Amino acid sequence: MKLKQDMSVEDKKMMRSVFWRSWTMNASRTGATQYHALGVIYTLLPVINRYYKTEEERADAIVRHTTWFNATMHINNFIMGLVTSMEKQNSEDENFDASSITAVKASLMGPLSGIGDSFFWGILRVIAASIGISIASTGSVMGAIVFLALYNIPAFIIHYYALYTGYSVGANFIQKLYESGGMKILTKASSMVGLLMMGSMTASTVKFKTILEVTVSGSDPIKIQDYLDQLFLGIVPLTVTLITFWLLRKKVNINVVMFGIMILGIILGLLGIC
Repeated sequence: MKLKQDMSVEDKKMMRSVFWRSWTMNASRTGATQYHALGVIYTLLPVINRYYKTEEERADAIVRHTTWFNATMHINNFIMGLVTSMEKQNSEDENFDASSITAVKASLMGPLSGIGDSFFWGILRVIAASIGISIASTGSVMGAIVFLALYNIPAFIIHYYALYTGYSVGANFIQKLYESGGMKILTKASSMVGLLMMGSMTASTVKFKTILEVTVSGSDPIKIQDYLDQLFLGIVPLTVTLITFWLLRKKVNINVVMFGIMILGIILGLLGIC
């Protein structure tokens, strides 16, 4: 990466420290008003200590980052890299508006989380899980290993390069992206891809087949499943998925939903319905 080649030894050491510290960011939830703030401060301490020489300047920088922060893991490192660049500029330029650092953090949380959630939770995790489940269904322990590898290796790489990319582009790139409307397009496109992957995952992994039959005298038994397939192929799995989604939107605990589906499946199996 060309940026790393242009950095001094001290800057490289600082960025490595920021990278490893950033893994603790999502583990520091301290309430609604300080969400992940402690993790952000811990991540940026090498930056603050390097660029600010007086205790007063460092205290101001720390207080600046006690504000609410929450963004998708891995891609939030882009914000940390951008903030690092802005903190450096603030330490060198007396006319720099320090409040813009907090403003940029706040403005990027939503758009980047929209992209990050769609990609990491809606695409990458779904693909990794579908492949891992397929392997695990054969009885192989490689299913879990493949799932962890397919998800974590790309996530680690993105987590690493997002930091250096944010540091290199600076604040001007973000401003241009907003002004051109590129951020809205990128967010919407990521959301659409995520929804497509969720639909594909539902169709391939959610299974329901009833064994109910209706016997009419003088004719072969009528299989209910055949009529359901004629009406709409996969109508029951789709219905179960939509009901599950509705329950989650209603803030029903996910464990209640999961165990409810398991218990319902056992009961229907014992009754000979499916």
